[in-house]
Amino acid sequence: MVSRWTRQFGTLLAFAVAACPAAAQEHNVIPLLPAANWHLMNAQPMDLEVVRQWGGDPAIEREFGVKTVVLRTYHLADKKAEMLLEEAQDPTSAYGLFMFYQTAKLAAAKGMEFTLIGPESAQMSRGRFFVRARPTANSKLSEDNLMALLILVGGTRPSRQDSASLPAPLPAEGLVAGSERYLLGLEAASRILPKFRTDLIGFTQGAEAQVGTYASGRARATVLAITYPTPQIARARFAVMESLLAVNQDRGAGSVYGRRSSSFVILVLEPGAESTAKKLMDQFQVTANVSWNERVPDRAGFTMQVVRLVLANIMLSFIISGFGFGGGIIIFLARRAAMKWFPDSWANPEHDQFIRIKLN
Repeated sequence: MVSRWTRQFGTLLAFAVAACPAAAQEHNVIPLLPAANWHLMNAQPMDLEVVRQWGGDPAIEREFGVKTVVLRTYHLADKKAEMLLEEAQDPTSAYGLFMFYQTAKLAAAKGMEFTLIGPESAQMSRGRFFVRARPTANSKLSEDNLMALLILVGGTRPSRQDSASLPAPLPAEGLVAGSERYLLGLEAASRILPKFRTDLIGFTQGAEAQVGTYASGRARATVLAITYPTPQIARARFAVMESLLAVNQDRGAGSVYGRRSSSFVILVLEPGAESTAKKLMDQFQVTANVSWNERVPDRAGFTMQVVRLVLANIMLSFIISGFGFGGGIIIFLARRAAMKWFPDSWANPEHDQFIRIKLN
């Protein structure tokens, strides 16, 4: 979704902060031993309303295109865990659910991608599936047990193809941990941005948005990065925002600063100062890769292509004819040489005469 358009119009890149040597040498150990002991007990399709029991909201699931929900039960010796698998319409939708439902109680699982784990629950995004797991009411599971169950079901990371379709992360410098969200519709956007006119984003025109909170000293600002299907749509939407939100005009605490680049629009909400907004926006770069709006060749260019094609065909015909003519000459000369040096050979014309038998 951001990612789908991102692959076609550009890749959102952030400046990386140099990692310290100690972090580069850190080793992650993943407990794999318990994974072999987890066994599936049963699996049953569920109504979408079941997500309420997991802290979810059916309206959010519908917006992200959830098609089916399956509840699984696993056991490990005398311990049990239940897992909710929600199948969305594509990997980016599952990723959006994964980002929307992250909480402060969950932390990134070491050695695993797109996986969050806490003392009482865990969640991950794998392909089109958003997965949540937790111990049953009468069981207590360690984080290692939950991690082993997730590895058994989804591995340590998504496939390369699925990972490539996901949006690029927001710039890491200053980003508040756990604040990043990926939005595809008004339902989720209105909850993440209650003070912003989310109807101006333009989800009905294919817009996709990423939101994150950034800390700058004691102040905090919200960055809204929107991707549109085409630069033309982005230009039109940004013009509306400039008019209705007074973008790049100092209005005190409620100021909104922004800029457009190709099919991307970057907004900084309530930054406190214009310099803070500019610093945050400067972290974003857009590199064009493929465009659906490439210039169509003019009539003269097309005519020249047709002329070149016709000339190429004529030249090919001459070359083929030349080979045929040259081959005929070679055969003729070879026959004459054979008649001179080998009179009794196949080249003697007398061997070409037919014997006629007259039968009454």
